[in-house]
Amino acid sequence: MVRLNRIYTRTGDAGTTGLGTGERRAKCDGRIEAIGTVDELNAAVGLARLHASAELDASLARIQNELFDLGAELATPETDEPPAFERLTLIPGQVERLETEIDAMNEALEPLRSFVLPAGSPAATYLHLARTVARRAERVMVALARQDGERVSEVALRYVNRLSDHLFVAARIANDNGRSDVLWVPGKSR
Repeated sequence: MVRLNRIYTRTGDAGTTGLGTGERRAKCDGRIEAIGTVDELNAAVGLARLHASAELDASLARIQNELFDLGAELATPETDEPPAFERLTLIPGQVERLETEIDAMNEALEPLRSFVLPAGSPAATYLHLARTVARRAERVMVALARQDGERVSEVALRYVNRLSDHLFVAARIANDNGRSDVLWVPGKSR
């Protein structure tokens, strides 16, 4: 159970922050960057929810909770030592659920004839914004995983990769099943 009695602790005033393990890291550390980017992604998903249909909102609400789970996973790095407590980690079923939802949403869409610009309805535009933040979160997590001594689970990397696909297809759904997509016209303004 999470319990927050005070919002400010002053422990980060010197430029460090604590992980779930109690370890302190610089606020510019790659792991802290990954956690922060996932948090930003969660906020972008929250913006999209303001304009989403009820069905899409339910999916996005679940995704927001899963993004907190991902943040918790990143905040408690895997080590060779036995953990003092059970780590919260994403599981393959969460990736599979995203894939199932992508496939179901994609059935309602016409095949793409061009790249889609991040525009259209407010819901679609915010979903595209969330998609771009998901891509950045993925890049930051991959960079972290490639640092010596750092680990990021394969499931976490698959989840964030699949989530950006999910958000793209959801944006097309929010654009009247793709009928209101704003398509890229190469060289249109030449």
